[in-house]
Amino acid sequence: MLVKLFKKDKAMKDCKFMIMSAVCLTFLQVAGYAEVVLPPVLSSHMVLQRGMKVPVWGTAVPGEKVTVKFRDQEKSTTADAQGKWKVSLDSLKEGGPDVLTVTGSNTLKLEDVLVGEVWLGSGQSNMFGGAEQYVKDDEVLAKMVAAGPYPKLRLIRLDTPASKGWKEASPENLMGFSAQLFSFGSPLQKELNVPVGLLVGAAAGKPSGFFLSEEAFKNDQACKDLVAKDNSDEALKKYDEAVKKYGVAMESWKKDVEKAKAEGVEEKKLPKAPAKPMKVGETWTNVIGNLYEQIIRPAVPYAIRGVLWDQGESSTGISGIDQYTVMGALIKGWRKDWGQDFPFIYVQKWSGGGCAWDTTDPVTSKGEPLVPLPNQVPGGGESRETYLRIRNYPDTFMASSSDLGSGMHPVNKSGYGARAARVALGGVYGKDVEIYGPVYKSHKIDGNKVIISFDHVGKGLAFKKGESVDKLQGFAISGDDKTFNYGRPRYVWADAVIQGNTVVVSSDKVLKPVAVRYAWAAEHPWANLFNKDGLPALSFTTD
Repeated sequence: MLVKLFKKDKAMKDCKFMIMSAVCLTFLQVAGYAEVVLPPVLSSHMVLQRGMKVPVWGTAVPGEKVTVKFRDQEKSTTADAQGKWKVSLDSLKEGGPDVLTVTGSNTLKLEDVLVGEVWLGSGQSNMFGGAEQYVKDDEVLAKMVAAGPYPKLRLIRLDTPASKGWKEASPENLMGFSAQLFSFGSPLQKELNVPVGLLVGAAAGKPSGFFLSEEAFKNDQACKDLVAKDNSDEALKKYDEAVKKYGVAMESWKKDVEKAKAEGVEEKKLPKAPAKPMKVGETWTNVIGNLYEQIIRPAVPYAIRGVLWDQGESSTGISGIDQYTVMGALIKGWRKDWGQDFPFIYVQKWSGGGCAWDTTDPVTSKGEPLVPLPNQVPGGGESRETYLRIRNYPDTFMASSSDLGSGMHPVNKSGYGARAARVALGGVYGKDVEIYGPVYKSHKIDGNKVIISFDHVGKGLAFKKGESVDKLQGFAISGDDKTFNYGRPRYVWADAVIQGNTVVVSSDKVLKPVAVRYAWAAEHPWANLFNKDGLPALSFTTD
C-alpha cells in the first residue's frame, strides 16, 4: 500500500513539474526570452567565406523551426532538445553587400553582409596589439590606417568583451584592432580584389597550451607519448626525489621569509618561493585550453580560409611538452573542431636577429645591419630549429621574420603583416611568388668539400654585401677529428661559394668534413645567404 501511495505521489509531482515547465516555457516565449539567438560572431557587416559550405548556427526554443535565407538560398532546420540549431549555406561567390535573414519565433536581419576571404589571427601580444601601439614607430602602418575606411575589409575582435560584432575597417576601428592582422589582410584584399574578413582572438603573454583545447591535448598521440615516457619507473623515481628536495627547500624558504619580515624587508623584496616540480603534462595553474574555450571556441564553426598565428615567446606552459609537439596538437585540434583542414601560417620565432637584403624596402627596413663573422662559431640554433620544424605539419607555412626587425615586440608590424600576406598569396592562393628564402634540401661530401642543395632558390642564390663584407658567410663546418663540450662536433668557420643552385663549403682546417651549419644561432646578423627574391635562407644543421 505504501509503495502504491509513493508511486502515485511521485507521478503527481512529475505531472506538476511537466505542467510548470510547459507554463514557464510558454511564458519565456511570450516574454521573448526564447527567441532565435545568434552568436556574436554572426552579425551585420560580416564577411562570409567564399567557395565552401558556410555554417550558420544559434539557439532557439527546442523543437522550433528555424529558416535562414541568403541570396537565392533558403535552409531550414529544427532546434534540438538543448535548443541548438545549425544549417550550412552552399558554396558562395564573392560579392555583396546582401542581407542574411534568420526566422523562427522572431526574425533577425543581418545587413551589409559580404562574401570573400576570411582569416583568423591568434597568438599572444604581437597579434593582440592594436594599431594605436605601433603607428608612432611604423610609418607605413600609420599611412595605411589613415587611408581608411576600407569598405571591403571587415574586422571583429573575439578577445575583447566590449567588441560588438563586425565593423568596417575605418581609422577609428583600426586603432583598436590587431596591427599585424590588419597589415596582413589589407594587402590580401588588394591583391585578391575580394572582400576580406579578419577575426582576431589573442591574449598577451600567454603560452600555446592555453590555446590548445584539453581534448586535443589528451587525444594527441605525440603528447600522450611524452606523458607516458614520464611515467616510467626511472622518471617517477626522479620526480619523487625532486619532491623531497622541494619540501626541504620550502622549509628553508619559509624560515628565510620569516627572518626577512622580522628585519623589516619590504613584501616585494622577500625571497621567492622555490619552483614546485611538475610531471610532464602538468601546468602551474591547470589551465590547458582556458583561452581556447573563452576566445576561440565561440567562433567555431565560422567558415574561414585559414589561420595566422604569432606566438612563441611564452612557450607552451605545459611541463615537458615542447612547442613543436603542442603546435602539432593545436593545429590538428582546431582543424578537427572546425571540420576544416584549413591552412595554418605562423610567424617565425624568435623575431628578427638577421640582416635584410634591402633596408630601403619598408618591409625589411628594420632588419639588422650585416656584420663580419664573430671570432668563435656560436651555438643556440636549437631555438630556431624548433619553430622551423613546425612547417613539417600538413598545409602549414612559416612567415620568416629573421630580416624583419628584432625585439620582443618588433615595431615593424606592417612588415610582418606583409611577409605573412606574401606567404598566403604564394602558399595558399597559388600566386607566382616565392614564399621562403633558400631552404636546406640535401648535401653530399666530396673530398674536403660539402656541396649543399636547396629548395626555394627562387630566381637564384645570392649573398648580401655590406661595407665590410663582400663574400658569402655564415657557414660553419666540422670534421671527424675533434669534439668538444660533451662530445658535440667542433665547428669552425667555412669558406662558402655559390655554384648554380648549390653552395660549396670547405675549410683548410677540416680535411674530412662530416657536418655543416648555417646561421645556427638565435641572432645571426653575420649570415648573408638569400635568394634573388630578397628572402633570407633559413637556419639549418646537418648533424
